[in-house]
Amino acid sequence: MNIDFISETALFRGCSKDDIEKMAEHFGFGTFQYKRGAVIFSEGSVTANLGLILSGSIRIEHNDFWGNKSILDVVEAGGIFAEAYACIPNEPMIIDVIANEDCEILFIGAAKLFEPCSVCKGQNRVMQNLVAICAQKNLQLSRRSLHTSPKTIRRLLLSYFSQQMSVQGSNQITIPFDRQQLADYLNLDRSALSKELGKMKKDGLIDYRKNHFEIKIYERFY
Repeated sequence: MNIDFISETALFRGCSKDDIEKMAEHFGFGTFQYKRGAVIFSEGSVTANLGLILSGSIRIEHNDFWGNKSILDVVEAGGIFAEAYACIPNEPMIIDVIANEDCEILFIGAAKLFEPCSVCKGQNRVMQNLVAICAQKNLQLSRRSLHTSPKTIRRLLLSYFSQQMSVQGSNQITIPFDRQQLADYLNLDRSALSKELGKMKKDGLIDYRKNHFEIKIYERFY
């Protein structure tokens, strides 16, 4: 377990390495490795543990009765997932959590976090960080709803690119999705998405190679 890396994550920000080692012993941290494509949690499952990604990434999906897939999020190393389910006992999941690539996950029992402990001085800090992360994720879900509200594919893409430019601070952005995953995230048909990207490139609005994009015009050109 890489204490140096864990101390730099948003969940343990402000905790000393000694505090983390004590919490690891008290809370019974457990690490597991998953191959790309492995199912970490499936819809309907119940968990008492939240996951902290030590390496790799995971994606959160929803599949409806007819097999239509929506990608809700991709969480990179240092991020957490399943925190809401871990904090609500016996709440069945309505999503699937999939290893987006080979990854290592640290699982933390949420119930232990709420139990007062005189030894774990960093416990209150972790709880404060957890609340802040949950608030940020609520904002992220709000942003996603904005991306999927425009009426045309071009507007959907521009909304998403605009948000990514704001986050990454540049008109050259790298997104965490391949074409199919981006289509699933924006609730689009892949062929229609690819066709519109081609049109936008031909119109001189964007350039791209795989998942790296350059947005060339900033004014409202749609």
